[in-house]
Amino acid sequence: MRDPGLVAAPSADAATVRVTFEYVAWATVWLLVGTTIGLIASIKLHWPEFLPYAWLSFGRVRPAHTSLVLLGWASHALVGLSLYVVSRTSRVPLWSPRLARIALWLWNLALLGGLVTLLAGVNRGPQEYREWVWPLAVILAAAVLIDGYVAYRTVAARTLPEVYVSNWYILGGFCYLPILYVTSYLPFYQAGLGNTVVAGYYMHNAMGMWFTQLALGVSYYAIPRLLGRPVYSYALGVLGFWTNLLFYPLIGAHHFIFSPVPWWLQSTAILFSVGMMVPVWAGTGNLLLTFKGGGGAVRRSYALPFLVTGLIGYGLSSTQGTIEAFRTANIYLHFTNFTVGHSHATMYGFITFIAWGAVYGLVPRLTGREPSPLAVGVHFWLALVGVLTYVIAISIAGILQGLAWVAGQSFIVSVIAAEPMWLWRTIGGLLMVGGHVVFAANVWAMRPQRATVPTPSPNAVGIPA
Repeated sequence: MRDPGLVAAPSADAATVRVTFEYVAWATVWLLVGTTIGLIASIKLHWPEFLPYAWLSFGRVRPAHTSLVLLGWASHALVGLSLYVVSRTSRVPLWSPRLARIALWLWNLALLGGLVTLLAGVNRGPQEYREWVWPLAVILAAAVLIDGYVAYRTVAARTLPEVYVSNWYILGGFCYLPILYVTSYLPFYQAGLGNTVVAGYYMHNAMGMWFTQLALGVSYYAIPRLLGRPVYSYALGVLGFWTNLLFYPLIGAHHFIFSPVPWWLQSTAILFSVGMMVPVWAGTGNLLLTFKGGGGAVRRSYALPFLVTGLIGYGLSSTQGTIEAFRTANIYLHFTNFTVGHSHATMYGFITFIAWGAVYGLVPRLTGREPSPLAVGVHFWLALVGVLTYVIAISIAGILQGLAWVAGQSFIVSVIAAEPMWLWRTIGGLLMVGGHVVFAANVWAMRPQRATVPTPSPNAVGIPA
């Protein structure tokens, strides 16, 4: 339901409000573009003649889709929200909104360049999720470094002695991504199996040490703020942070079980995949227990259902990934469509739902404007039914493929078995894109008012908004 007493938080300075909303707005633009391109890729699996142009061939639209939704939608939204969170938890204005805005335009420049070059067939070859040519990668790296510096300087200027747990996760993500990016783009060891190992390292650590860090950092602020109660256990939050850093960097090789990658590296990845259950369920359990006794708040809120769904998605999809890492399951499931279903369950069912919940929960408190609860409900159900349809269909397709391969049948048999599920994948994708259009309308409804929000003195700032 609507909040009849909603006004823009007086403790939020106008510059921070504006730059936060700009990140969210551009994230929404890239979400629409990226998922429309992804829908084209999905349709081509069961209708290959659809849009028969070279620049819209499957091999070009697929990396364009992944780069836009990962670096355009998810990164934009979470970075913008994170900048607001570090400001509020530090009880100071954002250190330099101007620098943050420069970083935003560097992000957009890199994304536009990536879209054009990938659709034109200009890329780095077999470098999954790292297809951008190096000049674009450098521009993106500069944007990340600037945003990370702004976040660090904001936390360093805090008026409180302690660093809130959200900022551990957010600064951790900004610290690890440059390491990941440099490691994954250096060419010296990326030939043969080296490329395979680095691909596993990059794809998994982008998820675990960037998106997960930012999503949990935002959640540790947004959920207690919306519920009006403290997080269930600060200690569990810290445990999740350090064990995530311990276990996550070494699990990427579980994507290449039974490959020529050294057996000891495969076994290490499986072992650390099991260890990942510690941070996953420390974070999931901690945040879900924060909801204990708050069922009424969830029913009244249009933001909290997204956050609950995202937390459940985090726990279930991560547990699924651990099970899939075992050799007995991997032989049937990996290198099939099942992995595509798993990745969407994680990036969409976890990361995207958390981002949406935080946008709906925090942006109205910044701008004093909120969307129609009915429209938010339409968005929620289109997205949830869409992603469930997508993930279930594509997972069944993957199981059918794996069974055919293990039985020694020809590859085309597995294609014929999976093809009916690809139509359901597209139906799910249509529902998801429809939800994204509704979300875009809701973001527009939450745009800042023209009136300038007054900037308070540091002494006037009390409880974070």
